[in-house]
Amino acid sequence: MAKIAPSVLGADFSRLAEDIRNADDAGIDMFHLDIMDGHFVPNISFGPALVQTIDSLSETFLDVHLMLSEPQKYFEPFVKAGADSITFHIEVHPDPHDVIMQLREMNCRVGLSLNPETKIDAVLPYLAEVDMLLVMSVHPGFGGQKFIESALDKIRIARKYIIDNSLSTSIQVDGGVGAGNAESVVKAGADILVMGSAFFGSADRTRLSSLVHEMSVVT
Repeated sequence: MAKIAPSVLGADFSRLAEDIRNADDAGIDMFHLDIMDGHFVPNISFGPALVQTIDSLSETFLDVHLMLSEPQKYFEPFVKAGADSITFHIEVHPDPHDVIMQLREMNCRVGLSLNPETKIDAVLPYLAEVDMLLVMSVHPGFGGQKFIESALDKIRIARKYIIDNSLSTSIQVDGGVGAGNAESVVKAGADILVMGSAFFGSADRTRLSSLVHEMSVVT
Protein backbone atom coordinates (compact mmCIF):
# COMPACT_ATOMS: atom_id res chain seq x y z
CA MET A 1 0.00 0.00 0.00
CA ALA A 2 1.39 3.39 -0.99
CA LYS A 3 1.02 6.35 1.36
CA ILE A 4 -0.15 9.91 0.75
CA ALA A 5 1.47 12.96 2.36
CA PRO A 6 -0.38 16.22 1.65
CA SER A 7 1.93 19.22 1.55
CA VAL A 8 0.58 21.89 3.88
CA LEU A 9 1.81 24.59 1.50
CA GLY A 10 -1.12 23.59 -0.72
CA ALA A 11 -3.66 24.27 2.04
CA ASP A 12 -5.76 27.40 2.42
CA PHE A 13 -4.00 29.24 5.26
CA SER A 14 -7.07 31.37 5.92
CA ARG A 15 -8.83 28.18 7.08
CA LEU A 16 -5.86 26.04 7.99
CA ALA A 17 -7.48 24.25 10.94
CA GLU A 18 -10.39 23.19 8.77
CA ASP A 19 -8.09 21.93 6.01
CA ILE A 20 -5.96 19.97 8.49
CA ARG A 21 -8.99 18.27 10.03
CA ASN A 22 -10.50 17.60 6.62
CA ALA A 23 -7.25 15.98 5.46
CA ASP A 24 -7.25 13.76 8.54
CA ASP A 25 -10.84 12.77 7.83
CA ALA A 26 -9.79 11.85 4.28
CA GLY A 27 -7.48 9.16 5.66
CA ILE A 28 -4.04 10.61 4.92
CA ASP A 29 -0.86 9.03 6.28
CA MET A 30 1.23 12.08 7.16
CA PHE A 31 1.50 15.83 6.66
CA HIS A 32 4.46 17.11 4.64
CA LEU A 33 5.79 20.45 5.89
CA ASP A 34 8.15 22.35 3.58
CA ILE A 35 10.47 24.74 5.41
CA MET A 36 12.28 27.20 3.12
CA ASP A 37 14.82 29.87 4.03
CA GLY A 38 14.99 32.03 0.89
CA HIS A 39 18.65 31.03 0.49
CA PHE A 40 18.90 27.31 -0.29
CA VAL A 41 15.69 27.76 -2.30
CA PRO A 42 14.25 31.03 -3.69
CA ASN A 43 11.26 31.20 -1.38
CA ILE A 44 10.36 31.51 2.31
CA SER A 45 7.65 29.49 4.01
CA PHE A 46 7.16 29.09 7.78
CA GLY A 47 8.93 28.01 10.93
CA PRO A 48 8.53 25.88 14.07
CA ALA A 49 5.53 27.88 15.34
CA LEU A 50 3.30 26.69 12.50
CA VAL A 51 4.53 23.12 12.91
CA GLN A 52 3.57 23.35 16.58
CA THR A 53 0.13 24.66 15.60
CA ILE A 54 -0.46 21.75 13.23
CA ASP A 55 0.78 19.34 15.89
CA SER A 56 -1.88 20.74 18.23
CA LEU A 57 -4.58 20.21 15.59
CA SER A 58 -3.71 16.67 14.55
CA GLU A 59 -2.28 13.39 15.83
CA THR A 60 -1.01 12.58 12.32
CA PHE A 61 2.70 12.01 11.64
CA LEU A 62 4.50 15.28 10.82
CA ASP A 63 7.10 14.97 8.06
CA VAL A 64 9.27 18.12 8.06
CA HIS A 65 11.38 18.86 4.97
CA LEU A 66 14.14 21.39 5.68
CA MET A 67 15.17 23.21 2.51
CA LEU A 68 17.70 25.25 4.44
CA SER A 69 21.35 26.14 4.02
CA GLU A 70 22.12 25.19 7.64
CA PRO A 71 19.41 22.69 8.60
CA GLN A 72 21.28 21.29 11.59
CA LYS A 73 20.82 24.60 13.43
CA TYR A 74 17.07 24.07 13.40
CA PHE A 75 16.74 20.38 14.19
CA GLU A 76 16.01 20.91 17.87
CA PRO A 77 13.36 23.66 17.44
CA PHE A 78 11.45 21.58 14.91
CA VAL A 79 11.65 18.40 16.96
CA LYS A 80 10.37 20.32 19.99
CA ALA A 81 7.58 21.74 17.80
CA GLY A 82 6.36 18.24 16.99
CA ALA A 83 8.29 16.99 13.96
CA ASP A 84 8.24 13.19 13.81
CA SER A 85 10.67 13.07 10.89
CA ILE A 86 13.13 15.61 9.53
CA THR A 87 14.56 15.53 6.01
CA PHE A 88 17.59 17.54 4.90
CA HIS A 89 19.47 17.78 1.60
CA ILE A 90 22.56 15.96 0.38
CA GLU A 91 23.52 19.15 -1.49
CA VAL A 92 24.04 20.88 1.88
CA HIS A 93 25.74 17.94 3.59
CA PRO A 94 27.51 15.77 0.97
CA ASP A 95 28.87 13.59 3.79
CA PRO A 96 25.80 13.46 6.05
CA HIS A 97 26.78 10.80 8.59
CA ASP A 98 27.33 13.17 11.53
CA VAL A 99 24.14 15.09 10.76
CA ILE A 100 22.15 11.87 10.62
CA MET A 101 23.54 10.91 14.03
CA GLN A 102 22.59 14.33 15.40
CA LEU A 103 18.96 13.67 14.50
CA ARG A 104 19.08 10.11 15.83
CA GLU A 105 20.19 11.46 19.21
CA MET A 106 16.96 13.50 19.26
CA ASN A 107 14.90 10.34 18.69
CA CYS A 108 13.71 11.71 15.36
CA ARG A 109 13.27 9.77 12.14
CA VAL A 110 15.65 10.86 9.37
CA GLY A 111 15.11 11.63 5.71
CA LEU A 112 17.68 12.51 3.05
CA SER A 113 16.72 14.43 -0.09
CA LEU A 114 18.25 15.25 -3.45
CA ASN A 115 17.36 17.87 -6.03
CA PRO A 116 16.65 17.11 -9.72
CA GLU A 117 20.16 18.04 -10.85
CA THR A 118 21.87 15.77 -8.29
CA LYS A 119 22.76 12.23 -9.34
CA ILE A 120 21.21 9.37 -7.41
CA ASP A 121 24.69 7.96 -6.72
CA ALA A 122 25.23 10.79 -4.21
CA VAL A 123 22.68 9.34 -1.78
CA LEU A 124 22.91 5.57 -2.30
CA PRO A 125 25.78 5.04 0.21
CA TYR A 126 23.65 6.57 2.97
CA LEU A 127 20.33 4.80 2.44
CA ALA A 128 21.16 2.25 5.13
CA GLU A 129 21.48 5.09 7.65
CA VAL A 130 18.20 6.90 6.98
CA ASP A 131 14.51 6.04 7.21
CA MET A 132 13.52 7.74 4.01
CA LEU A 133 14.87 9.02 0.70
CA LEU A 134 13.05 12.05 -0.71
CA VAL A 135 13.38 12.37 -4.48
CA MET A 136 12.55 15.89 -5.63
CA SER A 137 10.69 15.69 -8.93
CA VAL A 138 10.58 19.48 -9.38
CA HIS A 139 13.07 22.22 -8.58
CA PRO A 140 12.30 23.04 -4.94
CA GLY A 141 10.94 26.39 -3.87
CA PHE A 142 7.54 26.74 -5.53
CA GLY A 143 4.45 24.60 -5.96
CA GLY A 144 2.54 23.87 -9.14
CA GLN A 145 5.53 22.77 -11.25
CA LYS A 146 5.43 19.98 -13.81
CA PHE A 147 6.80 16.58 -12.80
CA ILE A 148 10.35 15.98 -14.08
CA GLU A 149 10.27 12.57 -15.76
CA SER A 150 13.93 11.78 -15.09
CA ALA A 151 12.96 11.38 -11.43
CA LEU A 152 11.45 8.01 -12.35
CA ASP A 153 14.88 6.59 -13.21
CA LYS A 154 16.23 7.79 -9.85
CA ILE A 155 13.35 6.11 -8.07
CA ARG A 156 13.94 2.83 -9.92
CA ILE A 157 17.67 2.83 -9.11
CA ALA A 158 17.06 3.66 -5.45
CA ARG A 159 14.39 0.97 -5.11
CA LYS A 160 16.68 -1.65 -6.66
CA TYR A 161 19.46 -0.63 -4.25
CA ILE A 162 17.08 -0.92 -1.30
CA ILE A 163 15.86 -4.35 -2.38
CA ASP A 164 19.35 -5.66 -3.23
CA ASN A 165 20.65 -4.58 0.18
CA SER A 166 17.59 -5.70 2.17
CA LEU A 167 16.94 -2.19 3.50
CA SER A 168 13.68 -0.88 4.94
CA THR A 169 14.20 2.68 3.66
CA SER A 170 11.12 4.35 2.20
CA ILE A 171 11.13 6.40 -1.00
CA GLN A 172 9.14 9.61 -0.97
CA VAL A 173 8.54 11.71 -4.10
CA ASP A 174 7.69 15.40 -4.06
CA GLY A 175 6.75 17.65 -6.95
CA GLY A 176 4.14 17.52 -9.66
CA VAL A 177 2.55 14.32 -8.34
CA GLY A 178 -1.21 13.94 -8.74
CA ALA A 179 -3.92 11.46 -9.60
CA GLY A 180 -2.81 11.34 -13.23
CA ASN A 181 0.75 10.14 -12.63
CA ALA A 182 0.64 8.67 -9.11
CA GLU A 183 0.49 5.08 -10.34
CA SER A 184 3.55 5.44 -12.57
CA VAL A 185 5.51 6.95 -9.67
CA VAL A 186 4.55 4.07 -7.37
CA LYS A 187 5.33 1.49 -10.07
CA ALA A 188 8.81 3.01 -10.36
CA GLY A 189 9.38 2.24 -6.68
CA ALA A 190 8.02 5.09 -4.57
CA ASP A 191 5.91 4.35 -1.53
CA ILE A 192 5.12 7.85 -0.21
CA LEU A 193 3.59 10.48 -2.50
CA VAL A 194 3.66 14.15 -1.54
CA MET A 195 0.77 16.14 -3.02
CA GLY A 196 0.10 19.82 -2.45
CA SER A 197 -2.43 21.50 -4.70
CA ALA A 198 -3.34 18.09 -6.16
CA PHE A 199 -4.64 17.05 -2.74
CA PHE A 200 -6.00 20.26 -1.22
CA GLY A 201 -7.51 21.27 -4.57
CA SER A 202 -9.20 17.90 -5.04
CA ALA A 203 -12.99 17.75 -5.04
CA ASP A 204 -12.82 14.37 -3.30
CA ARG A 205 -9.82 14.10 -1.00
CA THR A 206 -11.02 10.86 0.53
CA ARG A 207 -11.21 9.20 -2.88
CA LEU A 208 -7.71 10.47 -3.75
CA SER A 209 -6.31 9.01 -0.53
CA SER A 210 -8.04 5.70 -1.23
CA LEU A 211 -6.69 5.68 -4.79
CA VAL A 212 -3.12 5.97 -3.50
CA HIS A 213 -3.68 3.36 -0.78
CA GLU A 214 -4.88 0.88 -3.42
CA MET A 215 -1.56 1.08 -5.27
CA SER A 216 0.89 -1.77 -4.72
CA VAL A 217 4.41 -0.80 -3.68
CA VAL A 218 7.40 -2.50 -5.34
CA THR A 219 9.08 -4.93 -2.93
